[in-house]
Amino acid sequence: MTTRHATCTCGQLALTAEGEPSRISVCHCLNCQRRSGSAFAVQARFANADVTIRGVSSEYALTGDEGGVARFHFCPTCGATVYYRVDALPDEVAVPVGAFADPGFPSPTVSNYGERMHRWLRLDEGIRLNE
Repeated sequence: MTTRHATCTCGQLALTAEGEPSRISVCHCLNCQRRSGSAFAVQARFANADVTIRGVSSEYALTGDEGGVARFHFCPTCGATVYYRVDALPDEVAVPVGAFADPGFPSPTVSNYGERMHRWLRLDEGIRLNE
């Protein structure tokens, strides 16, 4: 079984995920662009039962474009987001892929909010676009 470790920048907040993610996606929504500081965000979802969290987090609840709420957990020391929970998906934890700091992490299979994707960005052919 695969074990992956995600941490904030200073290491105070950490997450261990066992097994493979149920979904890996790219999101181009404006909230993800702001949150990630990039043109898009990449996240992996894991079942709650497969995740162990260590450390103290601060939480920020964000209402998305379609009314759903995501609760982002970030380190109160360095500010890096390590995981978040979507109210509509109570059995899963989402982890920004960059928190794993693993260039070998599996590729995303889904892309969301394609209408907000930067024009210069090109995705791999295997990534399904959800509009």
